[in-house]
Amino acid sequence: MASSEIATSNVAAKKTRVKSGSRKARPRPITSASVGAVLRILRRASRGWDAPVLILMAAERRDPFRTLIGCILSLRTKDETTAVAAPRLFELGDTPDALLRITPGEIERVIYPVGFYRTKARVIQDICRDLLGKFGGRVPDEIDELLTLKGVGRKTANLVVTEAFGKPGICVDTHVHRISNRWSLVRTKTPEHTEAALRKVLPRRYWLEYNSLLVAFGQTICQPVSPWCSRCPMEHLCPRIGVAHSR
Repeated sequence: MASSEIATSNVAAKKTRVKSGSRKARPRPITSASVGAVLRILRRASRGWDAPVLILMAAERRDPFRTLIGCILSLRTKDETTAVAAPRLFELGDTPDALLRITPGEIERVIYPVGFYRTKARVIQDICRDLLGKFGGRVPDEIDELLTLKGVGRKTANLVVTEAFGKPGICVDTHVHRISNRWSLVRTKTPEHTEAALRKVLPRRYWLEYNSLLVAFGQTICQPVSPWCSRCPMEHLCPRIGVAHSR
């Protein structure tokens, strides 16, 4: 073999070794068997994160009505905005009867600038009417009953059941949906499908804490675009499905 051919061959071999040696093996998908270890890591790390505002509100009073209405206010709204708007509203009234004695315009004024505040003012009063007409003013503790209230979807129903009543449920928002798929624990297209899939693969003992851990994790580290993988306490376990760029 000519010297030029040998040199070319050696360079190609070196490039191949560098490429294969630098390729980091992707961790295996998170499974029903391994998710407990992951959640233990997040549980320890979460002491330094801010808990989602609805979890704090529910923990403060365990009031199903406040939790329900707070969840409606929080939809498509930043936590810091909800944290200010909800107490202002509850100063005017924290029962279905009380909020129905207030005009929609007054509710709009006190909850502004939450997202879709005009629509939410009407939804809040619709919920109050449904609670009085169907359930004697009390908030039901069953998901199917909560779903009969105007404006209440599965995310809200699950949150009320888990946080206000301490009953098993899986609340799936965009953070839970994204991270569960990023871990490959589930492979789903929508939050609704994610809830159904998690009910099959997530051990029941983790249902209550799953939402609060993943929401706080998603807000601080495992963000939608360019997550902070360099800061992640479980980076070595994460298969990073769908992550194109990270920090």
